[in-house]
Amino acid sequence: MASDGKQLPPQKQESQPGKEHVMNPTPQFSNPDYKPSNKLQGKVALVTGGDSGIGRAVCHYFAQEGATVAFTYVKGQEDKDARDTLEIIKQVKTSDAKDPIAVAADLGFDENCRRVVEEVAKAYGRIDVLVNNAAEQYKSISVEEIDEARLERVFRTNIFAYFFMARHALKHMKEGSNIICTTSVVAYKGNPKLLDYTATKGAIVVELSLLDGNNMTINKGLALELVNKGIRVNGVAPGPIWTPLIPACFDEEETAEFGSEVPMQRPGQPCEVAPAYVFLASNAFSSYITGQVIHPNGGVIVNS
Repeated sequence: MASDGKQLPPQKQESQPGKEHVMNPTPQFSNPDYKPSNKLQGKVALVTGGDSGIGRAVCHYFAQEGATVAFTYVKGQEDKDARDTLEIIKQVKTSDAKDPIAVAADLGFDENCRRVVEEVAKAYGRIDVLVNNAAEQYKSISVEEIDEARLERVFRTNIFAYFFMARHALKHMKEGSNIICTTSVVAYKGNPKLLDYTATKGAIVVELSLLDGNNMTINKGLALELVNKGIRVNGVAPGPIWTPLIPACFDEEETAEFGSEVPMQRPGQPCEVAPAYVFLASNAFSSYITGQVIHPNGGVIVNS
């Protein structure tokens, strides 16, 4: 807890994407109490937006569990965070894992996603785990503030990229592989200040599920499309987590109070979310789970 009953020191970053290395305090990507046990030994994982926040923690935990890890970042804006994450992975990777790689790309475009996937597949021969995690988030007071250019930008990063990455990665995935998508608690609870972001996170949940009720149209999600190929697709819906998205999106007062609205009355740390991805990536733990969403959200009740 910060002083004066606030969760965090007031702070704001003036540009997006946010930068982890200037945050105060920096997010916690590791937990000294975590005991790895080779859950992902021999696997190749590709994590989008892996340079910071939840993505960095996932890279770190996957490496601890024996995976060879590649991740994406935004060139020119996330270079330092990407270099830091590469060093973090190298420090904990197992002896049989290959060195990590960081690939710069704007994932909102199909050709860029194809290039990322091909580079990773060329380096490692295959992809066993795809984590669709990169996201953009902007605050708005009213829907009138959201113009066409911004709406397209948010959907390109948060939705188009998820489809494009899966589309190309599947060429290099085999039975036993899996895809994990980062959605959000706002997909279930809504947030009037994050209308476009909320819409994209809700769309991710729909694509993970089969909705068939009250004579509604059946929407066949990616999980159902791939189940016969032995490829599982699941999601993680974090609550308020301390990542660079927060100071890059909200003003100083909102950042200081971030996380106070959930039952635990505090923001979560990336290291408190990353084990959910390890669980879903490990066939030993979650081989009978597909089309589902895990909710590390500080106690918020959702109807999933």
